[in-house]
Amino acid sequence: MRTLGVVNSAKDERLHLRLEPAQKALLEAASSASGSTVSAFVLKTATEAAADILADRRVFVLDEAGWQAFDHALERPTAEVAGLRELLAAPTVLDQLEPGQDGR
Repeated sequence: MRTLGVVNSAKDERLHLRLEPAQKALLEAASSASGSTVSAFVLKTATEAAADILADRRVFVLDEAGWQAFDHALERPTAEVAGLRELLAAPTVLDQLEPGQDGR
């Protein structure tokens, strides 16, 4: 039988916050209501909020029709776009700047 052990890794990083008394009181009340310390509460809720914010940049959800359209677009053979190869090979404004110029 295999058991999974809890791995306790040392937390070496710190995050310092400045907040108003009302914000501190709100966090203390919420952490108390959830049965955790302020640090644990803030870490948990901030981490969840960060994951939610970043989720739309990593995951997107499609219904069946949307998925089929997306899959079909991925399966189509590539096509030449007139002028694109030349455009990407041509020098840009940044290539034309003299060293030390900032384009202003």
